[in-house]
Amino acid sequence: MPTQGVAGFYGPKDEKIIETNPFVELLWESGVKHEKEVVSRLGEFLDLKTGSFDERFLKTIEAMKKKAPLIYQGVLKHGNLMGIPDLLRKLPDDTYLPVDIKSGAGFEGADEETGEEGKPKKHYALQLCLYNDLLNKLGFAYHKKGAVIDIDNVEVEYDLNALIGVKSKENWFDIYNKTVREVEALVNNKKQNKPALGGVCKLCPWQYSCKKWCEETKDLTNIFYLGRSVRDRMNQDVSIVDVDNFMKIDIEKVMELKEERKKAGDKNFLFRVGKDSLIKSVKRAKVMYQTKKPVVYGTIVLPKTEYELFFDIEDDPTQGFVYLHGIYERHKGKERFLDFTARKLSEESEKEAWSNFWKYIKTLPEGGFSVYYYSAHEKTMYKKLQKKYTDVISAEEVENFFSNPNTVDLYSVVQKQTDWPLGSYSIKAIATYLGFKWRDETPSGALSIQWFNEYLKTKDETVLKRILEYNEDDCKATMVLKDALEKLVLQ
Repeated sequence: MPTQGVAGFYGPKDEKIIETNPFVELLWESGVKHEKEVVSRLGEFLDLKTGSFDERFLKTIEAMKKKAPLIYQGVLKHGNLMGIPDLLRKLPDDTYLPVDIKSGAGFEGADEETGEEGKPKKHYALQLCLYNDLLNKLGFAYHKKGAVIDIDNVEVEYDLNALIGVKSKENWFDIYNKTVREVEALVNNKKQNKPALGGVCKLCPWQYSCKKWCEETKDLTNIFYLGRSVRDRMNQDVSIVDVDNFMKIDIEKVMELKEERKKAGDKNFLFRVGKDSLIKSVKRAKVMYQTKKPVVYGTIVLPKTEYELFFDIEDDPTQGFVYLHGIYERHKGKERFLDFTARKLSEESEKEAWSNFWKYIKTLPEGGFSVYYYSAHEKTMYKKLQKKYTDVISAEEVENFFSNPNTVDLYSVVQKQTDWPLGSYSIKAIATYLGFKWRDETPSGALSIQWFNEYLKTKDETVLKRILEYNEDDCKATMVLKDALEKLVLQ
């Protein structure tokens, strides 16, 4: 949030982006579409989505008193709290269960390979806590439960009394109550929270305001991978509020102090701030503010092959659809871009594009090509595609492709073996630092998704050309990074 209180009330409005991000609009549209599909299958229900909040609240209370089986878009209010659950479902004991319709997975961290079920999403859980709290205050619930209907139309129940983690002593309602107190303090301007830089900033209308503040104050979140929670702990527990002082920190003394406080019973002191992470963050701060050039740790060994492939995919997570597999091929001094693109939103088109990618791969000499990509996303999506289209290629072949030493995730190399004078280690940040320029003025994977959905509606080839050029530039940026890493090693 910007510098004073809650952004909407106290933020510098001249620094706020007025236009809604096109990808955010796409997410809204996707959510609305999913909700309509779910609602169309509900059967009979009481629809309370029209009217003022006060009118809908009175109708909701009346409906629950009359034991309506299912209420859509009812309004719950008590004191300074208000919530609008998508559904209120009557349980056998005549209490009500709040149910929200979500266009994402019901749990996070699920692993299909190990069978791990995953855990509740924090923002889903806290939203359900609000609805449940209101129902309890109004006398229509005595339980601590809620549910979401997720993108796969699976209803996932949340136990809001459950601990948030195996090692935690707090349950979801503990976190919810803390959040309510903090929001009340912010809304009443009795407390101010500091801006912070993070991955979610890209979609926020206040992103440039926060970035400006963080740069001017040398805030700790300028350092790559040092987030708001660690920053706040350093500010609060050891009074380190800027990068200049952070670079002077005596890590051994800080860890000794943490151990002393822990023995005294204060387990919150520098909670989840470890010695190794501090060492790494201080190194990155010095590279960013003192060295001001990339640093390589140890030897980076990259494969030497006849063909080099720089690889990037584009997919739409709102529809679970991979629409483009891009390869920038370098072979004996010649370069070319190849795309394997789904031009329709259909399984046939998605399967054909993926199949054509593998047909191309199989034309290359075995052991004579290397593949470079950036982050684990490609591997994750290819495993999902294999389960979806098992007749295209086997799971073993996909695994062998990514486990081959000639297939390299450059993000892993960058994160483990280098540091850069940058607050972000994204491919765009690093390649731009290295002098590479995207042809598009607003290069973004999120916008590529919005462009693809526009192409599906209009079939405008200029839109498709924009998507392909963006993907090609992403692939070329990966090539620029690979070449830079080799040069770093030689310096």
